[in-house]
Amino acid sequence: MPLLALDKVFLGYGMQPLLDHVTLSIEPGERIALVGRNGCGKSTLLKVLAGEIVPEEGERRLTKNVRVARLEQDPPWDESSRVFDLVAGGLAETGKLLSRYHQLVDQVAEQPELLDEMEELQHQIEAVDGWGFDQQIERTLTRLQLDGDQLVSNLSGGWRRRVALAATLVSEPDLLLLDEPTNHLDLEAIVWLEEQIVQYPGAIIMISHDRAMLQKMANRVLDLDRGNLTSWECGYQTYIERKEDALHAESMQNAEFDRKLALEETWIRQGIKARRTRNEGRVRALKKMRNEHSDRRHRVGKANIKLDQADKSGKLVMDLQGIGHGYGDKTLIKDFDLTVQRGDRIGLLGPNGAGKSTLLKIMLGKLEPKLGQIALGTKLEIAYFDQMRDLLNEDKSVIDNISQGRDQITIGGKDRHIISYLQDFLFTPERARTPVRALSGGERNRVMLARLFSQPANLLVMDEPTNDLDIETLELLEELLGEFAGTLLLVSHDRQFLDNVVTSMLVFEGEGEIVEVMGGYQDWLRISQIRQQAKVDAEKRQQKQQAQVAAPANKAVAKNGKKKLSYKEQRELEQLPLELEQLEKRLAEIESAMADVEFFKQPREKTDPVIEEQTQVEKKLEVCFERWDELESLKNELQGN
Repeated sequence: MPLLALDKVFLGYGMQPLLDHVTLSIEPGERIALVGRNGCGKSTLLKVLAGEIVPEEGERRLTKNVRVARLEQDPPWDESSRVFDLVAGGLAETGKLLSRYHQLVDQVAEQPELLDEMEELQHQIEAVDGWGFDQQIERTLTRLQLDGDQLVSNLSGGWRRRVALAATLVSEPDLLLLDEPTNHLDLEAIVWLEEQIVQYPGAIIMISHDRAMLQKMANRVLDLDRGNLTSWECGYQTYIERKEDALHAESMQNAEFDRKLALEETWIRQGIKARRTRNEGRVRALKKMRNEHSDRRHRVGKANIKLDQADKSGKLVMDLQGIGHGYGDKTLIKDFDLTVQRGDRIGLLGPNGAGKSTLLKIMLGKLEPKLGQIALGTKLEIAYFDQMRDLLNEDKSVIDNISQGRDQITIGGKDRHIISYLQDFLFTPERARTPVRALSGGERNRVMLARLFSQPANLLVMDEPTNDLDIETLELLEELLGEFAGTLLLVSHDRQFLDNVVTSMLVFEGEGEIVEVMGGYQDWLRISQIRQQAKVDAEKRQQKQQAQVAAPANKAVAKNGKKKLSYKEQRELEQLPLELEQLEKRLAEIESAMADVEFFKQPREKTDPVIEEQTQVEKKLEVCFERWDELESLKNELQGN
């Protein structure tokens, strides 16, 4: 039996409906990705599913006792609230009782008069079996690593996102609705969220632009396109391929329809009066075709983003030597060296607050480092995409933010009307005149891109440009950056975006350490796993050696009445310590080389053979240790005889 179903649901705002008689059924255990362009109605559909919006037509059917919870993009926050109170809010009235009870626990020592209210609350909580829910809240807080006593005002955007997720999860809903859950989360939190989603026992519908998460999570895709909802019973990657085929087929059908309509329009203008009585059916058919063409909802076009490239910069873009920086006792950057040359495409990766934006400001000369020196190259034309969108004036329209009061804008040496330019970024003339504060997150990012690309540049600096962009615009931005001939500095937590755009990465590992590696996210993940495994293997070898030294030799069974080791065995035993010493020395050399931050800057043709040799040396070392232990034990046993 389905958890929830929609039957011919209709909902329309303005000229075109957002949901055009949509039918949907959601089964237990499904992992559904909801995709579509910005503004197509995805969030509205989630609200209809959650029962927060009543459709104009159609029916929403929810199976008895099925619980539904929705994670909003930007939940309303009371800055003075504690984390516990907000999470308890996910349990409705029972949550309010528990929240008030915990507040009284903290206050009753100084205000004994609150004891009566506290006792009354205890009775009310017991009456609804609320103490079990109290434990449920504590489990959820622990699972999400949240401090229930902390104030929301002290939390970063990423931690607030965890609080919102906790409030959604605490009721353990049968159907979980997630609206852009990865926005403003760092990579560590995104990977953690992936694990939670994969392990979640209920059904999930998720809106997200994180393609790596969609590929890992989804076993079904819902596509909302021009008011129509289609279901694709497959994973996300397979959907992409099938959707492309479907759009091509639709385009071919529309082209054939338009060809026939043009022929009929030509025919009707060639003496229809003489044939009216014999061709009324054909005339009626033409009218029907005209109506069909008029009613056809055209697919929203793709953004037509183009970059105005400046003249080449000097070969050396910037040189950083011994950079150190931090605030108070916290070190963000420690003894960091970097040389950036023209054409480099560098990604910055690390947790929120690790210092990525700080390093960007130092690299651009906007912030003086506490230690070290930086030299900028010549002929630099810099375009900077700010993560916080501080460059936008909220009260001004989109046009005024881009044109600074001008009607024309110069792109690629040619003048263009500002309205025409903004249409390339999917802004209608009406929307282009809208104040920025009234725009959605995705629209604001497109304004930032329009502003960024309206100026010639040979050094692009982009701090989290992918937040709120729909997937098609995201892919177009990837393509644009791939064709950019200048230098790129990019901060992003989007794993696939990094893999598709950058050629090297600066990874913030904490305590001021920054490691440079060649390649994108997947390359860094491979390197990180290799380093972690090498560390584990080294610890195991050390423990084994200590155990062999401390513990008495294992007893071996002497065979065939032997009194001592054979000459060959004795010779092997004498040579093994030297061989072990040589292998350990070589392994130490390899591990020392791999620990050097310069090692993984090299191409894979040079690093892969070293990694393979490390594996082989470790295996040989293990075999030699086992053989030495076996011979030494046998020798002790024979001497004991």
